Amino acid sequence: MKVTIIVLDSLGIGELPDAEKFGDKGADTLGHITENYKIMDIPNMQKLGFGNVDGAANGEYIVENPIGGYGKLAEVSQGKDTITGHWEMAGIVTEIPFKTYPEGFPKKFMDKFEKAIGVKTIGNYPASGTEIIEDLGPEHEKTGKPIVYTSADSVLQIAAHTDVIPLKRLYEMCSIAREMLVGEFACGRVIARPYITENGKRVRTSDRHDYAVNPPKDTVLDDIKNSGKIVYGVGKISDIFNGTGISESVHTVSNMDGVDKTIEAMEMDFQGLIFTNLVDFDAKYGHRRDPEGYGKAIEEFDKRLPQIIEAMGDNDVLMLTADHGNDPTARGTDHTREYVPIVVYSKKMKESVNLGTRKSFADIGATVSDLLGIKLPENGESFKDLLAL
Repeated sequence: MKVTIIVLDSLGIGELPDAEKFGDKGADTLGHITENYKIMDIPNMQKLGFGNVDGAANGEYIVENPIGGYGKLAEVSQGKDTITGHWEMAGIVTEIPFKTYPEGFPKKFMDKFEKAIGVKTIGNYPASGTEIIEDLGPEHEKTGKPIVYTSADSVLQIAAHTDVIPLKRLYEMCSIAREMLVGEFACGRVIARPYITENGKRVRTSDRHDYAVNPPKDTVLDDIKNSGKIVYGVGKISDIFNGTGISESVHTVSNMDGVDKTIEAMEMDFQGLIFTNLVDFDAKYGHRRDPEGYGKAIEEFDKRLPQIIEAMGDNDVLMLTADHGNDPTARGTDHTREYVPIVVYSKKMKESVNLGTRKSFADIGATVSDLLGIKLPENGESFKDLLAL
């Protein structure tokens, strides 16, 4: 058996009860895309039950007699970022949030970092990645100083034009930052953000690379791998877990490349987990506050679902979910604290089932463990027995 999890990165379906604490009252990624773009043409997602999730887009996508299991998940972890979301899916609840830097990184750290990399930096404030390369790109390209910035997440990002700072050197700078961002300067991720000039415009490339911290203990991924099965990461999954619990992984350059590589993995001969992240929803449309682009990307994914289902073996299980919200109509450019969907399908399912509102993203990891016949994790409650397999 293979279980395939496809994370539709940032596709939240409505505010969590504690959203106001995170500055996200009223957030609703799916609902506001629908309101500000159109009622999307997503018949394949609807057929699986995506639109039947309680409260999703005010019921705009409900169909009679869906064929999958459907529900929504609350996040227990104290955060709304990539790492906390994915780690919770894999059984790790983050009770103490990662440290953030709304005023930029302290001078004490920046002085040490600049000494370590041998060059001064510019920026060092929260910003949109696409905006900061326009604002500081000319200075960077003239002086060779890398652009440092952060966001509402626990992240240090370094942007550089690849003609000014070659990719290998940019990755080296990020590795140095990763080693230094511990203790009093603890930080969840360092991200390399290379860009080029294309037709007179500054364009970020697909050579982004994330440098995360290790999970504090073994995850469901480790348990699967240690049981002798395969954990196959597609996209930034390996980066998120810093390679731990990953048997094999492949880089992707777009959502559709991610779908292609997921299908390739599904057609391979192994038992275990395929874990895919489709990051364009978040990076290209959520953060850039583009509901129309986001909606079109969802429709584009929907068209590929029949191919994904065709690649499934008779006993395989497919899960569609998200890791947080990123309402493209919200203020600012940051993630939003929302419920996420869980849609489950297997060719051997006898009937559809409403999985209801689950207490934690960790229910995904518990269910995957149950399906693959390995020990259940400490966190999460399996919904395998509800699936009528």
